Amino acid sequence: MLNFFQLIIIYAGIYALMAIGQNCITGYTGMLSLCHAGFFCIGSYVTAIMCKTFGFSFWLTLPVAAILAGFVGFLIGVPTLRLKGDYLCIATLGLGEIIRNIATNLNPVGYQSIPRATLFGYQFSARGKLQFILLVWVFVLLFYFLFQRLAHSRIGRALTAIREDEIAAVSNGIDVTKYKIGSFTVGAAVGGVAGCFMAAYTATVNPGTFTFMVSVMVLCMVVLGGMGNGVGVILGAFIIQFISYFPQLFNLTSIIPAQAQQILYGLILVVMMIWRPQGLLGRDKFRYGAEKKRKKGGAV
Repeated sequence: MLNFFQLIIIYAGIYALMAIGQNCITGYTGMLSLCHAGFFCIGSYVTAIMCKTFGFSFWLTLPVAAILAGFVGFLIGVPTLRLKGDYLCIATLGLGEIIRNIATNLNPVGYQSIPRATLFGYQFSARGKLQFILLVWVFVLLFYFLFQRLAHSRIGRALTAIREDEIAAVSNGIDVTKYKIGSFTVGAAVGGVAGCFMAAYTATVNPGTFTFMVSVMVLCMVVLGGMGNGVGVILGAFIIQFISYFPQLFNLTSIIPAQAQQILYGLILVVMMIWRPQGLLGRDKFRYGAEKKRKKGGAV
């Protein structure tokens, strides 16, 4: 059971990275996107192709995957982010499926036996779960702090303004299109990084993994923890992964079918939207005026 619990922590960390990227798009900017599985797919395939076909190091694939996923996010964002609400949701859903179908046509069986990540001569194998937990969660914390800084910055305030009232944001001189595309690009890049870690841990990539349900699951993590709340989305990732592997953890697979997960994700979204739309931890409350007063008080 300990090994299985360690596995849950590893996958929670990988999906927490995806949730942090989704949070930038949905939580900070208020755009309902359902194509994060596509960016996840791009990151995984970049690692698989670069490591297995060309023999590059895993660490080199990280920036390449982030740049490529971000570039695809930019290309998707330019024509689609002028849409709103349901129209944007449907458009991103279709684009996510296009990415998965391209990956399927590229290599229908995927890639196996992908070389493992190494650091100072140490190889992160599937057996060394504690080491991989440390590796993944270092990056989760790194991106958490980076996005917290972003949320408290001028850019973060602009994204929040767009989320709360797009018309008011435009009237205050905020270039809504520019910030939306930037948010989508950054969120996509983080999704690509998460895909690198998935390929590095499982050492296999299969296009059937990156389905629409992956995007729904990541959205559930953001909604469950609290949209716009960095700690909340990480908590949501851990809860969703624990729920996903609950039948295997307690040997209940014969009682609880695999399709129950899809029903559960839908129920989580419906229940949270009705009874607690702010999520378990709610949104982060940034009191910019109070912070300035405290700084002035300290200076005096």
